[in-house]
Amino acid sequence: MSPTDASADAVSAASTDVGTGACPDPGEDNTAQGIGRGTDNEDTLDLRLPLELVALFEEGRSGADAATADVAAGHGHGQRSWSDSTAPRASRTPGGDDLLDGVADWGPVVTPAGVFQLVPVRVERDLDLICRWMNDPAVTAFWELAGPQNVTEDHLRPQLAGDGRSFPCLGVLEGTPMSYWEIYRADLDPLARHYPVRPHDTGIHLLIGAVTDRGRGLGSTLLRAVADLVLDRRPTCARVIAEPDLRNIPSVTAFLSAGFRFSAEVDLPAKRAALMTRDRSLRDLL
Repeated sequence: MSPTDASADAVSAASTDVGTGACPDPGEDNTAQGIGRGTDNEDTLDLRLPLELVALFEEGRSGADAATADVAAGHGHGQRSWSDSTAPRASRTPGGDDLLDGVADWGPVVTPAGVFQLVPVRVERDLDLICRWMNDPAVTAFWELAGPQNVTEDHLRPQLAGDGRSFPCLGVLEGTPMSYWEIYRADLDPLARHYPVRPHDTGIHLLIGAVTDRGRGLGSTLLRAVADLVLDRRPTCARVIAEPDLRNIPSVTAFLSAGFRFSAEVDLPAKRAALMTRDRSLRDLL
């Protein structure tokens, strides 16, 4: 779940299909300074690397130098394709990400709507787009993040700087960013206080961004695809959880169409929610 119970709804539109949604100074490294210091030459081991290993090292260094030269020559200038999985690791795994088994590396999937991929949010690239979506009147009632960019940024930063229990992504369909997602550890979220939690329960929040992408079944299609992606990539997870606002009938309906079951009504601090689950054991039946 997002940083607070009130901040996000699994899918967020009242009138839509699914909601719219420094390297350390060597002089300060005491451990390194202690190795061999104050010893005589006779105490120093003469270690030589095998020639084969030296050759491999030189080959790797040449490759790295070539990559650096590409950047210096202006190839990319840090701007990569929305679905480019070769982005720097630091930008693909905000906050660590071990808790969610590497969402950034899950890769694309083929859906009935086209090739879809979850791409980690980068604030410097994506803030304006996500902020515009959050200020859509159809979204504001459920996500409660309307306002200037700092409101959206204050929502994203804690996730990006956190321990990896919540992972914000853009949903990119056929190369175009069209939705905002949060994949989160429901069992480590405040939500866990409000339902019979199981270890590794994984939650989903979704906002469909463009008006033209709403009301035509895309939400259900992508919810099913992402829920199945969670179950495929997280073998320890037995079920996917969602908690849309109970008043958001189109959202609840979209989850049902995506193979989720209505489990219960739960009272959360900011809403009465429909607890929706997609169970691994039932994924081929629903």
